[in-house]
Amino acid sequence: MKTMRVVIKVGGSLLSEAPELIDRLVKEFGSGTLGTASEKQVSERNLFSILIVPGGGVFADAVRRADERFGLGDDAAHWMAVLGMEQYACYLQDKSRAMGTDSITELPPGVSILFPYRLLKAEDPLPHSWKVTSDTIAAWVAKQTGALFIKATDVDGIFREGKLVREIFTSDFSENFESCIDPFLPGFLQENRMECRIINGKFPERLIQAVYRKPVPCTAVKGNI
Repeated sequence: MKTMRVVIKVGGSLLSEAPELIDRLVKEFGSGTLGTASEKQVSERNLFSILIVPGGGVFADAVRRADERFGLGDDAAHWMAVLGMEQYACYLQDKSRAMGTDSITELPPGVSILFPYRLLKAEDPLPHSWKVTSDTIAAWVAKQTGALFIKATDVDGIFREGKLVREIFTSDFSENFESCIDPFLPGFLQENRMECRIINGKFPERLIQAVYRKPVPCTAVKGNI
């Protein structure tokens, strides 16, 4: 049976909602040996391997404040912020029933939470800058694993003049959009011919439908595809 790979970046803006969101995903797709879906459900669909990439949230914000106050070097700020993602991963695992992993070599079945520091320290694939946040890190993980890339945040997507933009190409980001993605991500998506779907994580059923590749209210950010 073919395994569908999905990377979901869970933003720091969902700190309160994220445990319930992840547990809903675990209920639908299982987590490692914690299979909650029935045998009939599993036999009727493809298996899913869903990797949660944590945002930085309040943990990375603390690094930003330290940088503003003490003037950290780019390298120190970068790795401290990645450790902020690691802290968010600890929080998510503590508050949910999902298993954790620090490797993307073989993604486990069901839902797992990535502890990213060891992987990123070994690979060091991205510039050390505040323009590069967990959004681009999650996109890099999706690229490495050949996964569908979803960003779960606290808004429905990208807005222009108060209206939700259902589809936008990365080449259009010079226009005046209310954007909820980091400045480096559009160029990364364009260079790697990737797509990112921005979905409101306060509605878990939307995320589940998106994993099944069904239409939901969201913004699809398309990079040269």
